[in-house]
Amino acid sequence: MKRILLIATGGTIASRPTDGGLAPQLCAEDILSCVPALRDLCHIDALQLLSIDSTNMTPDNWLAIAACVKDNYFRYDGFVITHGTDTMAYTASALSYLIQNSAKPIVLTGSQKSIYDPETDARRNLFDAFLAAQDETLFGVMLVFDGRVICGTRARKTHTKSMNAFSSIDYPDLALLREGRILHYIRTERPAGLPAFYDRLNPRVFVLRLIPGMNPAVLRLLLNEYDALVIESFGVGGLPCYEQKDFLEAVNAWSTAGKPIVITTQVPHEGSDIAVYQVGARAANLPGVLQAHTMTVESVVTKLMWILPQTSDLERIAQLFNTPVAHDLLTFE
Repeated sequence: MKRILLIATGGTIASRPTDGGLAPQLCAEDILSCVPALRDLCHIDALQLLSIDSTNMTPDNWLAIAACVKDNYFRYDGFVITHGTDTMAYTASALSYLIQNSAKPIVLTGSQKSIYDPETDARRNLFDAFLAAQDETLFGVMLVFDGRVICGTRARKTHTKSMNAFSSIDYPDLALLREGRILHYIRTERPAGLPAFYDRLNPRVFVLRLIPGMNPAVLRLLLNEYDALVIESFGVGGLPCYEQKDFLEAVNAWSTAGKPIVITTQVPHEGSDIAVYQVGARAANLPGVLQAHTMTVESVVTKLMWILPQTSDLERIAQLFNTPVAHDLLTFE
């Protein structure tokens, strides 16, 4: 029987009503007691690491989760992390960079309703997560929700209330879970060697969503407070060139300061290609300007946080950013 560690962090799955609304109040053992069938599936130990609404999740919390997995890595065959849904995709991406080359499954799950709610999705999601965590062919960081196994760097929350809260962006589900069985879609070779754990993040990354008519002066206001900027542009990506209001000059100030800018798109699918239009090609030629291509915003942000503590050299930042990790950066022939 496989040994799995449950790492509980709070979230809706562990919440109860309070006078101020739902709040995490259940511990890891409380959650497990609601799904007694798990005891017949695998040997489970439980650890209460955090008890927070995932809106309050921080990069320091990501480091604590990664450190917890590292400290217990050789004692268990897999890990299940219960988590609130609102920032779960960010956590899945962050852990994909903090824990690389893992031959063991590291599974995040949660629910749209508390595990004590009669109509909850929590019991199914929790059982499915442990099913995935003890599977012989799954490994690395993944998100299990509503019967789907999603690669950690490809997940995004796309529904606020429905049970099918998460989607895999421009990448197939790794597997489906149906009636206690796993239907594998993608099988890849298990990593060889030891996992690589990282213990530093730089949270000074800002995401700026463009709107028509935005004044580029906002970029200068952000320059002293942040070490990297992600610009969510329109369509395949570009920077506006309004009369007497040139974004290129403002972007160049970031390059001069040795700080990277990543251009991505507000469009959910198919990624960026800033060389297509003149408004994008002008920016692509500036030093320090990168583009997200097929990466999700969640992966762009957390990858930058992972890269920045390693180097301040723009060329090295670009090299690391453009090196695929855990299917975050896809190429299409």
